[in-house]
Amino acid sequence: MRTSLAASVGGLLAIWGFQGLVAHAHAHAQSPLQARLDGHDASDAASLCSRDFLGARAGLNASEASKAAIESMNKSFYNKTAGRWTVTDAWWLSGVALQDLLEYMYRTGSRDYLHQAKHIIEKQKEPLPWWPEGDGYFRADSTDDTGWWALAMIRMFDITKDQQYLNISILDEAYMYSYWTNTNCGGGMYVDIRAETYKNAIANELYMKLAASLHNRIPGDTEYLAKAETAYNWFMASGMINGDNLINDGLAENSAGVCYNNALPIWTYNQGVVLGASVELYIATQNQSYVVEARKIADAVLSSGAMTQDGVLTEPCEAADTCNNDQQIFKGIFAYNLAELNSVLSDSPYTAYLTQNAQTAWSSDRNSKDLYDVSWAGPFRNSTIAKQASAVGLLVSLL
Repeated sequence: MRTSLAASVGGLLAIWGFQGLVAHAHAHAQSPLQARLDGHDASDAASLCSRDFLGARAGLNASEASKAAIESMNKSFYNKTAGRWTVTDAWWLSGVALQDLLEYMYRTGSRDYLHQAKHIIEKQKEPLPWWPEGDGYFRADSTDDTGWWALAMIRMFDITKDQQYLNISILDEAYMYSYWTNTNCGGGMYVDIRAETYKNAIANELYMKLAASLHNRIPGDTEYLAKAETAYNWFMASGMINGDNLINDGLAENSAGVCYNNALPIWTYNQGVVLGASVELYIATQNQSYVVEARKIADAVLSSGAMTQDGVLTEPCEAADTCNNDQQIFKGIFAYNLAELNSVLSDSPYTAYLTQNAQTAWSSDRNSKDLYDVSWAGPFRNSTIAKQASAVGLLVSLL
């Protein structure tokens, strides 16, 4: 570890003075997002009716399908004792599955899975057996793993208004930011904490979204907005976005210290999280350029013959049937981040695309137990926690 972080949330936040700052701010001011959060149930009710109707015309009811997919995800893969899904699979996958549950509750107003979510958080915030150096609170041996759980804490705060969850995300931001350097590649965050050799897309996108989300929930903040804007500007100029407006996996560095696009695969989740980050920055600043640039990436995905086939989102590994357990979850992450972008656009240009994907998956990639496979165009063969969580992310995107 390059920094020594306090073991307890309270201890560290007391050092920074955040407990008093945040409590005082919440008592006397509204954050940029607070009006949206306060009016969430009413506005979402209208949105839910409209979008569910779109799906129902083609046989799909998005709220019912989401609920059924979550129930099957829990029945088939959830281990209550461990407080996570499929304990033999990567830990971060459970962070994304938790996000699915939280998105469902946030968008519908349901609290059906709140007890489960609290149980998962209590279990998983303990120090990780494979990385005790992190001292718990989701501080893992890679910055992206921390980022998934930190964003889930943001959504848990949105649902419960319980300060402890925002405090954890504050801890996680500090942990992630300690692996940002201005030397190699002129900025950016390392994803691999043990080696500190790779600056990739997903770690930096998650950080952008986390920092901007914190700003939007802490009245009077300037620090997190400045960090988010710095991270965004660096990312956009880093070279990771190629000439087709699609994002490759990360950066390589030559012997002269010059960083360049490594031309590794264009995964769907790398196209997705940046959309959610851009939305948070737009909410914070009302700067339309964030939305304009986000739409370029989203539109590139929809127009790419490799990523969208017959109107259905497709992962590069699907054709050869080589998607591993990590890659199987990527598309659902893209879907719910695309929905976030769609929600701030007056013409909702991506509703039809999301509806088509959900309808196709529900009709062609689902078995009698409401389990889903990796290819939303089907056919169904088998399911994993990653495949199922991806489908839940898609279905929830319509709510």
